[in-house]
Amino acid sequence: MAAPRFHELEIIKVRNETPDAVAISFAIPGELEDVFAFAPGQYLTLRADIDGEDMRRSYSICSALSERGHRTVGVKRIAEGRFSGFAQTLKTGDRIEVMPPQGRFTAEIGGDHDYLLLAAGSGITPCLSIAKSVLEGEARSNVTLLYANRNSASVMFRDDLNDLKDRHTTRFTLVHVMDEEVQDVEIMNGRLDTAKLETLAKLRVIDPKSADAIYICGPEPMIRAASTAMTALGVDEDKIRFELFTPAPGAKPATAKAGNCANGAAINGKTHGAAVEIILDGARRTIRVDARSDTVLSAAQKAGLDLPWSCAGGMCCTCRCRIVEGSATMDENFSLEPWEIEAGFTLSCQARPDTEKLVLDFDAQ
Repeated sequence: MAAPRFHELEIIKVRNETPDAVAISFAIPGELEDVFAFAPGQYLTLRADIDGEDMRRSYSICSALSERGHRTVGVKRIAEGRFSGFAQTLKTGDRIEVMPPQGRFTAEIGGDHDYLLLAAGSGITPCLSIAKSVLEGEARSNVTLLYANRNSASVMFRDDLNDLKDRHTTRFTLVHVMDEEVQDVEIMNGRLDTAKLETLAKLRVIDPKSADAIYICGPEPMIRAASTAMTALGVDEDKIRFELFTPAPGAKPATAKAGNCANGAAINGKTHGAAVEIILDGARRTIRVDARSDTVLSAAQKAGLDLPWSCAGGMCCTCRCRIVEGSATMDENFSLEPWEIEAGFTLSCQARPDTEKLVLDFDAQ
């Protein structure tokens, strides 16, 4: 299967959600509808030249599966965020490069489910897509959403959420938690942390153990706290799902080595360059990579080779590839599962060659 490629799409709508967040909708031409088919919870990677620099950022789709002809993402401005700031200036009629949907934080539609969604801030975007698609596509399923924000003014997609409440009164439960605004019900005030979630469970506002799956999206500390709380409440780990784009300071990634050294001589103290053969879209090209100074991705960029990538931080899996020959060690890994590493997959944005020859297949799945 070919590696994902960017397509230039037209922006057909920009809607202000909060003073520092917008919803951006892209037109999907009929011939690209299958290319941009998605599972609820997946994201789009946007690409733009900002001050002469090729910049890419991933934003979750907040559309329902039933919404044809367009895809919408939510973008919240972050402090000193060059791309998120640029996104606030986009307007109807602008065109931007967009990569087809990717991501594993997904809900398959079909059957009867009871889902618990825990979101904070802009983490509402994939949860909104999941909630819409489940409620519309599964007539007997239920969704409970806990949505944490600083205050009412920072709530993204308020109209969409209220619409879901009106249309699915008995199957959709929405609970707002605010940490800078006092609400009438005391338990809804404060942070969505471990203690708060345990209290909400004791009061039966939520019932995590009965959920078929729990989806968590927000800042890294919130994800860790929520995951810890769910485990403490007796939820099986395989039911807890989250996706991490930005780790918190001091977060501990899982470093790992992958590959097959049998076909590659190990790099010794006198040899620092490696011949790295790239298989991409069925074509092969060899570049030199000095593991002291470059990852495979950074070396490829210097060589003018456009490999697929998005976050470049070991979190999104866009640059995932399989080691066919040789071995490599990743600086960081927040996204690959143990079975993938065992199967020889690596992240080119984090991989540094351990052998004099390394063959990477970006077409492998």
